[in-house]
Amino acid sequence: MYPESGNYYQWYNQMQFHRNNQWNNDWNPHYYNWNNCNFSPYYRDITLQDYGTRPFVVNIDQAAKQNNNYRTALWTGKYFQVTLMSINVGEDIGLEVHPTTDQFIRIEDGQGLVQMGDSRDNLDFQVMAYDDYAIMIPAGKWHNVTNTGDRPLKVYVIYAPPEHPFGTVHETKAIAQGMR
Repeated sequence: MYPESGNYYQWYNQMQFHRNNQWNNDWNPHYYNWNNCNFSPYYRDITLQDYGTRPFVVNIDQAAKQNNNYRTALWTGKYFQVTLMSINVGEDIGLEVHPTTDQFIRIEDGQGLVQMGDSRDNLDFQVMAYDDYAIMIPAGKWHNVTNTGDRPLKVYVIYAPPEHPFGTVHETKAIAQGMR
């Protein structure tokens, strides 16, 4: 029996026996889950690309920590978008406002100073945020997140509606700012 799998065969996946319920995800290349990898104590890297409007399941913690680009669009739908960001030590996301877009940011690794306000010159909301913290930014609020830690700040961001074009990848902040 293979350790931690509860199965006699390393390739056995109990999902395949639920065909009547159409739960057969063992073949799906867009389904990433720790439990799909019973054959190895190490989980494989996720291909970081925009999976568009297709159904998609991912270990978001793993994807965010794996991303080394300033911004990578992971999923862009009609009504919202998920991006991954890696902010270098001492750097920030960049002071910005999205007039018609609500934003959700979750810190998967690292720490940062969150600033928000009604104008560029009046960021009267300032809070430190750490691993597993969530940040909600209403449309029309000026905001910034600065990495105050000693390692890259790894986050994922949900924009509603989508903010960036399908397939967006910005290797660095300078590249991202050059696109505006």
